[in-house]
Amino acid sequence: MLFTSLHFALLFLPVVFAGFFLIGRRSHTLAAAWLFAASVFFYGYWMPEFTALLLGSICWNYLVGRNIGRLVDADRRPQAKHWLIAGITLDLALLAYFKYANFFVDNISAVFGLDLHLARIVLPIGISFFTFTQIAFLADAWQKGIREYAFIHYGLFVTYFPHLIAGPVLHHAQMMPQFREAATYRPNLGNISAGLCIFAIGLFKKVVLADGISPYADSVFDAAAAGATPDFTEAWLGALAYTFQLYFDFSGYSDMAIGLSWMFNVRLPFNFNSPYKAGNISEFWRRWHMSLSAFLRDYLYIPLGGNKLGRIRRHFNLMTTMLLGGLWHGAGWPFVIWGGLHGLYLVINHGFRAVAGPSLSAMQRNLAYRVGSWALTMLAVIIAWVFFRAVNFEAAARILSGMTAFDAAGESIHRMYWDQGLSASRVGLLCAASAVLTCLLPNSNRIGEALRDRATRPSTQVAPLMLGVALTVVALLLTINATRDAVSAFIYFNF
Repeated sequence: MLFTSLHFALLFLPVVFAGFFLIGRRSHTLAAAWLFAASVFFYGYWMPEFTALLLGSICWNYLVGRNIGRLVDADRRPQAKHWLIAGITLDLALLAYFKYANFFVDNISAVFGLDLHLARIVLPIGISFFTFTQIAFLADAWQKGIREYAFIHYGLFVTYFPHLIAGPVLHHAQMMPQFREAATYRPNLGNISAGLCIFAIGLFKKVVLADGISPYADSVFDAAAAGATPDFTEAWLGALAYTFQLYFDFSGYSDMAIGLSWMFNVRLPFNFNSPYKAGNISEFWRRWHMSLSAFLRDYLYIPLGGNKLGRIRRHFNLMTTMLLGGLWHGAGWPFVIWGGLHGLYLVINHGFRAVAGPSLSAMQRNLAYRVGSWALTMLAVIIAWVFFRAVNFEAAARILSGMTAFDAAGESIHRMYWDQGLSASRVGLLCAASAVLTCLLPNSNRIGEALRDRATRPSTQVAPLMLGVALTVVALLLTINATRDAVSAFIYFNF
């Protein structure tokens, strides 16, 4: 069930919303159970055959987490560590089987010339996100103990439908205490109106911006996958189109998840902070998919030693973290290359900062330096996105070859767009408009906080007006989406 579908907007959300607050007037526990059950239904609507897997994973990690917390509280950390290892091992084993078994078998067959075959394993939607969320829960239980033992709250923390399919990756300390608060179960007009406004912004990003520019990315990358090499203009416009499609698609989902949560008086952490405004690659990763970046830093990079074991070890840790981060996104070598490129970018960035030393501050005050640093960062990001989107090395190589084919820059007819009835000049305008939106305008986090501040002020009439405007915009966007021949899922649903 997509956030952009009429089934979700006209049936699922109103029923779940009304039931949550009506039940919450009598019992907070039953209201939480209602939302838990609704979230499981939301998942089962997509993949009913994997609902048992999700619930089994929840029960397993809940029991393991409780045992870890009980043993840590009793100062029996060695035994707690055994439970931690057992819990994480099973979590990773399930993830490895469903996501990487075919990848490993295919590569072993290719390397050793074997005739190994494994039936195509269907990837349970959202498995990467609910697995990482629960690994973080077990690690936090080991490090800090657990003070929340309610199974309903834990199940809701994992399955909570706004974040279940595509994140953000959550910590139990961010979510579970909110389900204990009485205010969570009372409707708040300010939160509802501001939340619906942010939902509308995210819906606009997805339906108008991401889905609007996606054909211009798909036509180039699909042609490259079929063996064609784009010309200079096609290659750059295709890469830029995907750069903005991915941003609006994923940030749109994150906005909708945050907006929906505000409607239920729940706050999710922000996942984007204008990453295309970043002046260097380190800043990019502090702004892009912030919850995953924090997870990789806290549970992989730092345990490997972080930056405390010398420069060479730090670079090794960065490369390892980013390679595994790339593999997390998908079982394919292009994802590994994408992660490796970002690891290399980070190593180079840290090396430059070390060489620049104290003079770096003065350089950063220079406008030309800041513009050049931003442009270089975006160039590196765009090149890496080519591997992220391409289906294989050959397709990525054709795109990159086209991006360096200066002799073809003067082509007047761009066949990849012409054959699809698309206009290169139109996608150029779309990319320029997207650049303005992502690089110059305030991000939706700031807009949302400002709207929420206005809507929740006492004795204000702003909230009803905001609610009416947001409902109108959402209805219009859903109507536009419903009239299309096909409805596209969010890109990160595949990860």
